[in-house]
Amino acid sequence: MAARPVLLVHGAWSGAWCWAPVQCALDRLGVASHTLDLPGRGASPLPLGDLAGDAESVAAAARALGPDVVLVGHSYGGAVITEAAALAEVSHLVYIAAFALDDGESVNGFLRAAPRHRVELADAIRPADEVSTVLDPEIAGTLFYPAVSDLERSAMVERQSAQLNAAMVQPVSGSPRATTPSTFILCRNDRSVHPEHQRILAGRCDEVIELDRDHFPFLEDADETARVIAQTARR
Repeated sequence: MAARPVLLVHGAWSGAWCWAPVQCALDRLGVASHTLDLPGRGASPLPLGDLAGDAESVAAAARALGPDVVLVGHSYGGAVITEAAALAEVSHLVYIAAFALDDGESVNGFLRAAPRHRVELADAIRPADEVSTVLDPEIAGTLFYPAVSDLERSAMVERQSAQLNAAMVQPVSGSPRATTPSTFILCRNDRSVHPEHQRILAGRCDEVIELDRDHFPFLEDADETARVIAQTARR
């Protein structure tokens, strides 16, 4: 069966670069994948985007790929694809340890309302200026990328970007999962988005797949994540 195109959306402090291993794995499975740097992240020359700007950039890419596109969001990228799906027609939403938000809900709003579970990510966040944050490279390197070599980890830390505070408090408009099929990939060993918080978010989706992985499952085992995405793209 021919696979639908896939658009991969990165999370906070990250960039399109994080998807390179899973894109190679998807190529081997015959699934065409695309990604982009959200405004101000990675190699983007634009100012840092808030949630609305991030979602519009993804929606524009989704429109270019057509209504069959499968949107995949990682972490904060889940909020982005939720908002983007209210702006452009898509065929499926895949959340990887991500914020599958409801109408009027923000990332921080969800975390404040949910049962309190502390995660190690809290130790890594540092103010970059009055409006954005960065990650402590020593903490974030081993937290986000524990399965890679020291050389790989050093390169990944160098590519991390700032994140606008406003993006975390802006609410999404609409709940596209009411009309668009959705899959949640829950990471049981996650130290950045607590697994119990993920269970609440996963309960909002049509399908839940659990992996014994940390926050970046596609950097631990790109083939495993690619197989899940490919199965969805071929439905």
